[in-house]
Amino acid sequence: MSAPDDLPVVTTLADAAGLVRRHQGLYVRWSKGPGTDLHKVSSTDELTGVSMPGLSANPLDVEQWWDGRSVELWVARRLYDYAHLPHDKGPGVRPWVLRGRETGRGPDNEPLVADVEPLCWIAENVIEEARDEVTRQEREWGTLRRKGG
Repeated sequence: MSAPDDLPVVTTLADAAGLVRRHQGLYVRWSKGPGTDLHKVSSTDELTGVSMPGLSANPLDVEQWWDGRSVELWVARRLYDYAHLPHDKGPGVRPWVLRGRETGRGPDNEPLVADVEPLCWIAENVIEEARDEVTRQEREWGTLRRKGG
C-alpha cells in the first residue's frame, strides 16, 4: 500500500486521547512517514542489520492494568517513551498513527506491523504536552531516567 504524507495532523493531547478512545488497534511509529515506510513495509534491526517482517511501532491501546486512569495521561506516557527518537535518528523523524496487523516482535519486544493504514501525524506541540504531563507526574511516579529528546 502506498500513501502520501499529507495526512491530517493531531494538534492536541486531548485529540490524540480521543482517537485512542474511539479506535482499538492503533500504533504510533516514529519515522520519516508513510511515504518512506510503505515502499518496503519492513524495519531493520539496527544492531544486526536484519530485516524484520513489519514496521516497528508502539501500541496505543490502553492496557487493562491502567485501571481507569486518564487516557490523556496514558497517551502522554506512550508518546514520551520515544520522544528521543527524532534526536537519535535525525531530521524528518516524527510520530504518526497507524492501524495494522501485528506480524511479530522486534528486538525491544515492540510490535512489528504490516498491512499498514496511516491515519495521522502527531504535531510537535503534542509531544511537548506529553512531556509536560509526564513531568507533572514525577513526584508520584518517580523519574523515568530518560532524556526525552
